[in-house]
Formats: sequence, C-alpha cells, structure tokens
Amino acid sequence: MAKKLTTEVSLDLSKENNLVFICGHYKGIDQRIRDEIVTDEISIGDYILTGGELATSVIIDSVIRLIPGVLNNYESAKTDSFYGDLLDNAHYTRPDVFRDMKVPDVLLSGNHKEIEKWKLNNRIDKTKNRRNDLYKRYLKNKNEEVGKKWIK
Repeated sequence: MAKKLTTEVSLDLSKENNLVFICGHYKGIDQRIRDEIVTDEISIGDYILTGGELATSVIIDSVIRLIPGVLNNYESAKTDSFYGDLLDNAHYTRPDVFRDMKVPDVLLSGNHKEIEKWKLNNRIDKTKNRRNDLYKRYLKNKNEEVGKKWIK
C-alpha cells in the first residue's frame, strides 16, 4: 500500500543514510520488482503523471530540506506549513508599503514577543480559513486552555 507524502514521511526519510528511487513510466514498474525489491511506495497525490521522475523530484526536495545543514536555518523549517498542525504565517518583504498595502505595524515594531504572538494568530487564522481539516486537528491536539487563549 502506498504511503501519502506528508511532512512526517519526509522527516522519516531524511534520517535514512541511503535512498533509491525507482521511477515507473506509463503503467508503472514490473510487479515482480514491486514484490521483491521495493520497500515503500509513496504517493504525492491522487492524479497520474507520465512518469515517476517529477514525483521523485518532489519527494527528494521535501526530504532534502529537512536534513540538518541543508537549509541556512533548520529551525525555520519547523515553522513551515504542515510541519505541525498549522499553516505558515504570512511573510512580508520590502518595501514597507506596496500599492497602498502596508506591512502590519507589529512586524516593524521590534517587539519580538508581540511579533511571535502575531505570527501564531496569523497561522491559526490562515489555517482556519484555508484548511479547516488541519485547524480541527490543531484544536484537538491542544489542551483547552491554550485553545481558548488563541481562538478568536
């Protein structure tokens, strides 16, 4: 049975010393190879591609970035969407104003405690609006006190 590619699967694969991918084409690979050599099958979604090369590239990219030392700051990967139960917060760059849209004042304030609070609330709101399934999982995994504190 094929596993669905998730951050958890990518984290597990990132701890392996060696990975070998077999890329099927058109209808896949010989069943005997599947039965005797393949240890895991991973699906990146419910659709069909002409070959396994693109899917393998997606898997490799999701795994490599979770290997310590690959990203400039590994801790930043822990705030990415799907690393936990929440999507990533919104990000802003320069200029501070673009087409009359301002970067939220709190992010320019230098108050790191308030910035972290804003990021968490933004992640919660974004997840609630875009991925209600993840939001429900977030609520389920948090104790009642934390849930009441941050839910609007």
